Amino acid sequence: MDFQVADRQRKRRSRRLVFAVGGTVTFALFLIGLGQIAPAVPEVQRSAVWTGVVERGGFVRQVRGPGSLQVPPEQVRWVAAETRGRVEERRVLPGTPVEADTVLLVLSNPELVEQTHEAELQLRAEQAELRRLLDQTRSDLLDQQNTAGRLANSSATAQRRADADRKLFEAGLVGELIHRRSQVTAEELETRHALEEERLSILSDSSEAQITSKEATMARYRAVLELRRRQLAALTVRAGQAGVLLEVPVEVGQEVSPGEKLARVADPRELKAVLRIAETQARDVEPGRLARVDTRNGVVEGVVSRVDPAVRDGTVAVDIRLDGELPRGARPDLSVDGTIELDRIQDTLHVGRPAYGQPGNTVGLFRIVPDGQTAVRVQVELGQTSVNRIEVVNGLAEGDEIILSDTSAWDTWDQIRLR
Repeated sequence: MDFQVADRQRKRRSRRLVFAVGGTVTFALFLIGLGQIAPAVPEVQRSAVWTGVVERGGFVRQVRGPGSLQVPPEQVRWVAAETRGRVEERRVLPGTPVEADTVLLVLSNPELVEQTHEAELQLRAEQAELRRLLDQTRSDLLDQQNTAGRLANSSATAQRRADADRKLFEAGLVGELIHRRSQVTAEELETRHALEEERLSILSDSSEAQITSKEATMARYRAVLELRRRQLAALTVRAGQAGVLLEVPVEVGQEVSPGEKLARVADPRELKAVLRIAETQARDVEPGRLARVDTRNGVVEGVVSRVDPAVRDGTVAVDIRLDGELPRGARPDLSVDGTIELDRIQDTLHVGRPAYGQPGNTVGLFRIVPDGQTAVRVQVELGQTSVNRIEVVNGLAEGDEIILSDTSAWDTWDQIRLR
């Protein structure tokens, strides 16, 4: 009996093993057959993709960037404080048209008022001192001229007396002693007269020097007074030029220092556009290139006038001189968009820029076959790029329709179906 039971168990295990091996082989064959079945082609709604048609003709290379309207630096005037003061009044708000003499701010400085008063008193004192010195030097000169004049008369009289005594001595009418005495007296008076004349010349030069020195001192005090008065007048801050008040960066009650900016005035009749072009696209931008600036209220023609040599935040600032008439509503800091023309290619294939694909690269794009229901991947060599179009060097023909929108979801397929 035991042998029969063991034999039945052995046969049962054998059947199980055969069934297991058969099931495994069958499943493997199923998997192999399943792998040989081609995956289904994905289907896409035609309205869900963006397409473009390859065209032949002129191709304009352009770059685009956002920006704003700005006043040229030569049209902007910053009004700075000439002296320390405290803001008492703000007469005009930003955005208001102003004239050159329009009062913008009123400042106060009691110390400057006192300094101006002291300068006036000092100048008056110097003016009085100059008048006194003029009178004194004139009196001294007159006294010296009088002394020199008397000695001149005395010297002339003594000389005549000496000449007369000399003739009498030669005639034997007077003695030699009288002749010698009159001659010595004449010589002495002549010497004294020469000394007084020299003293008169020295006194005249000295008086002139004193007057010149006093006039210089008075001129210095006058300059100080003019400076104080100019600083006092500058406490009433005026625009300085006609235009529009753009900014007043100070508040009532604020203390300001000399040189601190108080207001910004500009003439808004002349504006320029400053575009921010991506650094990767700005390499071909040069002064003289034609440009078009969209102000959202009209398009204005212009020319590139300057390209900033520095890169800031990944962009390059490009100044556009606007040649056309600005539309209504154009004002400083208005946001604009602009395009700059780089060059023109007269005859080439070009198409709208795909979602992926850099200039000079070869990319795979889906070309729609003539039946319009299938798109097949083709390798396309791209050339130069523009704002919204790109040159086709190889891989497409004129009239081919391709999918321009993002196709990264179908990277594993070379064909898709459109419905």
